[in-house]
Formats: sequence, C-alpha cells, structure tokens
Amino acid sequence: MTHKIQKAVVKIGTSSLVLPNGKINLRTIDQLSFVLATLNNQGYQLILVSSGAIGVGLASLGLKDRPAEIAQQQALASIGQAALMRIYSQRFLDYQTHVAQLLLTRDVLTYPISRQHTLNTINTLLQQNVIPIVNENDPVSVDELDHYTTFSDNDELSSQVAVAIDADELIILSDIDALYDKDPHKFSDAHIIKEVPVLTPEIENAASGSSTRFGTGGMVTKLRAAATMMQAGKQMILCNGRDPKILFDIFDGHTIGTHFGK
Repeated sequence: MTHKIQKAVVKIGTSSLVLPNGKINLRTIDQLSFVLATLNNQGYQLILVSSGAIGVGLASLGLKDRPAEIAQQQALASIGQAALMRIYSQRFLDYQTHVAQLLLTRDVLTYPISRQHTLNTINTLLQQNVIPIVNENDPVSVDELDHYTTFSDNDELSSQVAVAIDADELIILSDIDALYDKDPHKFSDAHIIKEVPVLTPEIENAASGSSTRFGTGGMVTKLRAAATMMQAGKQMILCNGRDPKILFDIFDGHTIGTHFGK
C-alpha cells in the first residue's frame, strides 16, 4: 500500500466481538477502543461499523442458538445493540474519546435528502473528533416493504458508508488473516493473495460462506464490499481482527492482509 490514509471506515465482524462460546469478547472490544482512540488523537478521521448486536443480545440473555424467527432476531438485536453501545461508550471514555451511534437502513442512504442529512451528521461528528459507531437498524429493517430497507450484511453497509463519506480506505477486520486462493480451513496448502487489483472469476470462486453461527457474512460479502470500493476508485484492506493493534501497522503504511484496489 503506497497511499496515505486520512479518513477510514473500520468494520469489525461478529466473529471478532463474540467468543466461540457465545460470550462477549471484552478483550477485543477494549483493544479496538484503545487503538481507534489513539488514532483519533493523532488526527485520523474514523468511522467504526460494528456488527455484533444479535450476538451480544444472545450473550446478554444467556442464549446459545440464534432463533430463526425474524421478530425474535430483531428483538435480540434491540437488546444487544444497547448492551454493545454501553460497552463501547465505557471503553472509549476510558481512553478519553467520545463516540456516537448511528443506526442506518438502506433507504436512508438511497434517498438523497436522508442521505445528505446522514452525511452531514457524520461529518459534523468527525469535525468534533467524535467517532461514529454505525450498525444496521436491525430492529426495524425489513425487506417486505415496497422498498428495500435492509443491507445484505454489514460488509455491504461499511462499503456504502465508505463511498458515501469519501473515505480513503475501508478496513475490514475479520476472523481470517486475508483472502486466500482456497479455503484455509479446509486446505492446508492455501496461500494468501496479498494484492487484488482486479476481481477475477477465479478469486470470486475461492470465496466461501459465513464460518460462525453468530455472524451473517462471509468471504463472498467481503468481495462484494471490495467490488463496491473498487468501482468507486477506492481501496479496501481485509485482515484479521483478533488483535486490533494491527490497525497501527496499517496506518503506518505496512502491507497487512489483502489489499484490494490499484
């Protein structure tokens, strides 16, 4: 990566925020808050797109399995979003940084007036050194209406937000180190693809689905996010969110994970 980042969207997935046993990964949340607060103090403009509402909702109620019913999922998202923001607010305040919550639906970014109001809010928060924390408004997002209100996942949401606010980079923190030429969970000879200037059919065929019972995304959705960024002439990095301090290396210009774009 040769370009300099000034404004970035950082997306973290449910698999990084919820442990395999269903408990909240407080260590990752604390480290992420520390890193983003530090970068914010250094003058970088940052937006965090955070998944995890349903996963945290399950943890809050001591449940193990994600329900199939939409209404139950939306109720869990409502519970989990409040709990997740409480944790974020506490951790960021420990590092003397303020955060704000934005819950979005697809139509908000589709219609010009609501889109502009949303961008005005985000830009004002950034000017005040406040980090916006964005998630889909799951409790009210449905696709049975006359117009679509849902994003397919937060990978798509993060790319849409990044393009809308003219971010220099979208950084997706996942449960995998990078994009591989084949599924590394199944093939020991899988190799990392460090640079993807163009998405090819071969790369798309190497993608696989979600790897946890808590999340909704997978490599396919991350490639869609990359395509959105690249079509807008922007760039994306996919890397492992196990240790959020990896963001320091990215902002220092080191090659981490897979870099999409020219």
